[in-house]
Amino acid sequence: MREPAMPIDETARLMSLHSLRILDTPSEERYDRLTRMAKRLFGVQIALVSLVDSDRQWFKSAYGVSTTETPRDFSLCGHAILEAQPLIVEDALADPRFADNPLVTHEPKIRFYAGFPIEALDGNRLGTLCIIDRKPRELSEAQQRMLRDLGEMVERELMALQLATRDDLTGLANR
Repeated sequence: MREPAMPIDETARLMSLHSLRILDTPSEERYDRLTRMAKRLFGVQIALVSLVDSDRQWFKSAYGVSTTETPRDFSLCGHAILEAQPLIVEDALADPRFADNPLVTHEPKIRFYAGFPIEALDGNRLGTLCIIDRKPRELSEAQQRMLRDLGEMVERELMALQLATRDDLTGLANR
């Protein structure tokens, strides 16, 4: 298993994430609505809004799993935030980065993963909107566009939260 690398700008990325004060907060309908839509549109077993913290990935919204977080060192979302483009893993058992990952070999037994990296206003990638299934899959170009559209909707929700908590004059968090 290959652990996800740390982004070059990890300190700034974490500052951006923590400024939202969203970690460990209750679920919100604005995110739950989007994960429900993703689960239905793609016919997958799991859909998440995942935020990657320093040592964990935490789920702001989760459909199909009962846990609220997993360790970052074996999160697929930890890999997804390293790229500007979505990370699509058609068969995790066939991918050397993930074949022996505990999330693949044990519950939830991930075989398919597609994660759209969610960016903050400052460009830092904070997490993903991801869809997960227990069987290998492919995404058509139209489906990839739908994932991007839903991911951008999550991004806009987080950016609205960021704007609501930012001082217009200084640009600093005001909460």
